Amino acid sequence: MRFGTDGVRGEANTDVTPELATAIGRAAIRVLGGDELLVGRDTRRSGPMLAAALAAGAASEGARALDLGVLPTPAVARLAAVDGCAAAVISASHNPFGDNGIKLFSAGGLKLDDELQSRLEAGIDEILGHSGSARPVAARVGTVEPVPEALERYGGSIERALEGHSLDGLRVVADCANGAASVIAPHVLRRLGAEVEAIHAEPDGININHECGSTHPESLQQRVLTSQADAGVAFDGDADRVVAVGEDGALVDGDHIVAMLASDLRSRGRLRESTVVVTVMSNLGFRQAMSREGIRVVETPVGDRHVLEALERGHWSLGGEQSGHVIFRDLATTGDGLLTAVLLLDLVRRSGAPLSRMSQDAMQSLPQVLVNVRVVGCPPDIAAVVADVVAAEEEHLGGSGRVLVRPSGTEPVVRVMVEAPTEDLAQRVAGRVARAVEAACG
Repeated sequence: MRFGTDGVRGEANTDVTPELATAIGRAAIRVLGGDELLVGRDTRRSGPMLAAALAAGAASEGARALDLGVLPTPAVARLAAVDGCAAAVISASHNPFGDNGIKLFSAGGLKLDDELQSRLEAGIDEILGHSGSARPVAARVGTVEPVPEALERYGGSIERALEGHSLDGLRVVADCANGAASVIAPHVLRRLGAEVEAIHAEPDGININHECGSTHPESLQQRVLTSQADAGVAFDGDADRVVAVGEDGALVDGDHIVAMLASDLRSRGRLRESTVVVTVMSNLGFRQAMSREGIRVVETPVGDRHVLEALERGHWSLGGEQSGHVIFRDLATTGDGLLTAVLLLDLVRRSGAPLSRMSQDAMQSLPQVLVNVRVVGCPPDIAAVVADVVAAEEEHLGGSGRVLVRPSGTEPVVRVMVEAPTEDLAQRVAGRVARAVEAACG
């Protein structure tokens, strides 16, 4: 078993099985230490099955498994940090409901570094191979216990992040993706004073992310217009990311959100060393905007884990991804969709300006085309294999765009991303590079 970009993920009951979940629960106690393990999940039908199996694995190692129920990933991370114990989340994030996954946090609420992941992988392999030390028996067997106050504790921490401000007067549509945000997001936004219309907030186990949420915001865009709302926010299935919609129905992605919040934090002296951390996927327009603002941009590989690692190394305060993972390191240990939504709406209220205008003023995106090339058995160094093609295309763009090729960490695809002055040019370049990838992968 090997971890991908964000834990292990695949088809539930085929790739991600109860047997695997039990082994991960056991290995987590052995490798991460401590005698407690928090276990949260999103709303997928397979979630209770896998959460029960993982909790059983922890209990079989003599630990106390604390069942948090349905809870956003960032809420689980926050509780792990506050309570000083390791945690696991059963979720496949934005994937379809038939998939599921398991991601782990250390006792500090941080995602695992490569060394810890390697130790966990070895531990899981050992357990699945039916070897290892004897398990506790009799009174030393662990327990599985519910934690009913988990949701309220998380909600209170989000409300406190506004430092006494309110969202009074704002009309907001919240697309909860029929996922982990379905209860807590409308509840917190209303308690902060916003008038909230919640959509896609009735999970049934199979409708998570289905034509809704941060990866399918079209219905939210329409609802913001018909409801004449000030803004819309769309979460993904486990609510660790968010994208927004302006009052004009236009999408506001993670790049624009980070750009607005970075400028605001800098103006208030809260952007440490005037630095923001983003991934290689962030739009070139973001980098140009930050340069104009005098804000330094630090770039990482794709994945909020890499963003967080850079924030930790540099002791910086803000980072994020175009997909909507935004990390406020002074307030959280991972991307937090609800926290980001609340702070963005607070900025809208303080500024008195429409979200659409704030987003346009913050940055102008270059046309960006992303092509997913489905592959089997592709060389892991595919970017190096097609490097000559990429170099030729970037020379053709003449410094006005860029080309990025990278294997996905969660799917059997190679992602080709092209930015160019026009959509048509970006499409043509992406097509040529995608064909080169296909040829290289046979």
